[in-house]
Amino acid sequence: MAKVELKKPVVEEISNAVDGAASVVLVNYSGLNVAQDTELRKSLREAGVNYKVYKNTMMNLAFKGTDYESLVPYLNGTNAIAISKDDATAPARILAGFAKKNPQLELIAGVVEGSLYDQKAVAALAEVPSREVLLSRLLGSMQSPIANFARVIKQIAEKDGEAEAAPAAE
Repeated sequence: MAKVELKKPVVEEISNAVDGAASVVLVNYSGLNVAQDTELRKSLREAGVNYKVYKNTMMNLAFKGTDYESLVPYLNGTNAIAISKDDATAPARILAGFAKKNPQLELIAGVVEGSLYDQKAVAALAEVPSREVLLSRLLGSMQSPIANFARVIKQIAEKDGEAEAAPAAE
């Protein structure tokens, strides 16, 4: 069997994994021990992020002609990719948080919704809260004026009730 035929399933696996992904983040994992790598994989898995180590040549072939082709210049060294189909900030957020505790892990670059982000931009993207947190903040800010209005109406009603009750008591 030719080498090309052996590579084709791996290239297709990478292509299928990144197809329709909200974000793909490239990291250098060299220097991590097995326990650290297991911890990282577990936290990414819990967030629904696909994390896998592939050969750079395989990723290079899979990225050609896609939105992720801009990552090709960053493919050198010991790299892994973290792919999220749903939450565009999850891979960057989890990897950056892990890299703070384990400086051996290095964020390299990422493509989020079709745009290339370098190392600094991926780190900045990691500061963006998750979709659920943003939605809860939005809901809280929408509820706040309504709750305040309801409190004021209640206080006015109680004040009017006291005003009417006072003359009757005399």
